[in-house]
Amino acid sequence: AQAQPVSVQDDRGTTVRLPAPPQRIVSLLPSLTESVCALGACQRLVGVDRWSNWPAEVNRLPRLSGLDDALIEAIVRLKPDVVLAASSARSIERLETLGLPVLRLKSESHADVKRTLNLLAKLLGTPAQGPLAWASIERELAAAAARVPPSLRGQRVYFEVGGGPYAAGTSSFIGETLTRLGMANIVPAALGPFPKLNPEFVLRAQPDIIMGAAKEEQAMGGRSGWSALVALQQRKRCGFPAESYESLIRPGPRLGQAAGVLADCLAQLDVTGPAGQPGVAR
Repeated sequence: AQAQPVSVQDDRGTTVRLPAPPQRIVSLLPSLTESVCALGACQRLVGVDRWSNWPAEVNRLPRLSGLDDALIEAIVRLKPDVVLAASSARSIERLETLGLPVLRLKSESHADVKRTLNLLAKLLGTPAQGPLAWASIERELAAAAARVPPSLRGQRVYFEVGGGPYAAGTSSFIGETLTRLGMANIVPAALGPFPKLNPEFVLRAQPDIIMGAAKEEQAMGGRSGWSALVALQQRKRCGFPAESYESLIRPGPRLGQAAGVLADCLAQLDVTGPAGQPGVAR
């Protein structure tokens, strides 16, 4: 059967029209790379950004530099039918002036991930795959929520996404996942999805549970005043190794898997020893 033209509108409001579903795709964002693969089209990728590393098969693809310093010439040489990029990528205009179709997508919330999956599925010529992929994520989110110990529901979490410190706020996709798991967040939605906090803010908030990358754990205890954080004293913290942490901070098809990682951590924190002291979960 003859391939049908496809037309989709990206998050700028720009309509991208292609004569047929793309067979050569460049992705400049890990969450978009993962989304293409989750929709069964990994084999159509011909190049990815330097941070894309999941699923494993994308590691064999040509590496293009990151969001704002994309190697324009290298991308052009790959002759992509379409380029997928973050809505904030500055290199995009030059690609477009060279005649390459560019789809700019933002993923900051669960709703964004759902919309992106549906939009990419339509672009790929497999529109039914979008709702199927999201339904799978929803099942994983529900299963993860069911595993959270009732004794921990409603406890207040500080989720650090970078030294600074930067935190995942209530309105971020990480914050939305925590809400689905029945947890509270010390960072109100009014501060935005990923605000930089004054360390004193965290100290005053006294979160019940602290989460972040394992490599940041030691640094937390050394910050001025943070030794007074009860969550650190009682080891009510989750330090995630790099591989699982990546799934937590990428707003893509592994949202459900990430929720499972959080639920597993919370389940471990609920297990107390003879002295009643929760242990650090990893």
